Amino acid sequence: MGWYDKLFEAESFTLENGKTVTQKFTRLPLILFLLLIGIVVSVWVTGFSIVTLFENFAGFWKIFGSMFPPKLSYFVQVWRPLLMTIQMSLLGSFFGALLALPIAILAASNMTNHRAINLTARFILTVVRTMPTLVSALIATYIFGLGTFAGTVAIFLFSFSFVGKQLFEYIETVDMGAYEALTATGANSSRAFVTTIFPQILPTYLSTSLFAFEGNVRYAAILGYVGAGGIGMILNEKIGWREFQSVGMILLSIFVAVVIIETVSQQLRKHLS
Repeated sequence: MGWYDKLFEAESFTLENGKTVTQKFTRLPLILFLLLIGIVVSVWVTGFSIVTLFENFAGFWKIFGSMFPPKLSYFVQVWRPLLMTIQMSLLGSFFGALLALPIAILAASNMTNHRAINLTARFILTVVRTMPTLVSALIATYIFGLGTFAGTVAIFLFSFSFVGKQLFEYIETVDMGAYEALTATGANSSRAFVTTIFPQILPTYLSTSLFAFEGNVRYAAILGYVGAGGIGMILNEKIGWREFQSVGMILLSIFVAVVIIETVSQQLRKHLS
């Protein structure tokens, strides 16, 4: 049943002549009404004003225009923090995806038949996933100090929770026939998993990990705002000093780096799918 069919509820009536008539009732008006109430409440709570938005939007274009032309000579100061940002993303994504595999196996009900272990693994993924990367980076700076190590830890936590959540849900959908046949012959669960299940999930696992890495390069660019190293630190500094041409050079460098990484990642994911 698709999402469209779920908007309708059927009710059957039996007429005097014994004929059964089915009448459908749509839930769409109720859903739209509740959505409208949610929007009204959100506007009231947040103090959103469409008038203020349009009145002050011109300021965005003024700042944006002052970034051009970018100060190309400033790239000498940009490339090292940019490289650090990419390194943070790569290390955090790699180790996060690596640890996500065993936790995903524990969270998958068809792999681990112990309810308490399933719930514990899923609870860990849920708790870590609900923490914004910027918040975890801020906490990491208090624990590990300022610098790229704190940023790497924050990216690691995000990658771990994201890849783990996607992976355990996919593991629960795999074909278990070969796995069950192999364990029936006396093979242990670990060997049966590596032989039958892992080849099925490997393309999705690698593709999800690459997708997480793509996003992490963008997220890492703002971690410097909380002292977690990378290009965000000089970005915050130049915005504070209103040196918008230098800001333009930083944003241009981030844009080029992200486009290159996403292009390479998309090509790799095509070969994995």
